[in-house]
Amino acid sequence: MENKQKPLEIELSGEEAQGTYSNLVMITHSASEFILDFIAVMPGLPKAKVVKRMVLTPDHAKRLSGALADNVKRFEEQHGKIDTKDKPEIPFHFRGPIPEA
Repeated sequence: MENKQKPLEIELSGEEAQGTYSNLVMITHSASEFILDFIAVMPGLPKAKVVKRMVLTPDHAKRLSGALADNVKRFEEQHGKIDTKDKPEIPFHFRGPIPEA
């Protein structure tokens, strides 16, 4: 007996299709989950806002890390090396879990 899986249908709403801008991510974790807080920091504004929070299982976080590394590699093969600047000095006060990564 063959076990044929049906293709997974993925729906993307119009609102989500617009995307959300983020130029900073704070990553924290516990024994059972990784929390990614995507933040939009705008020059001249005293406050930044978490625009999206994603909660992942550890195995999903590791798969995401690998997929992201693979995509960055392919991007650089097509478009050249991504120039990462020095770590920005951003003074901030985050009222959430203390980031570890």
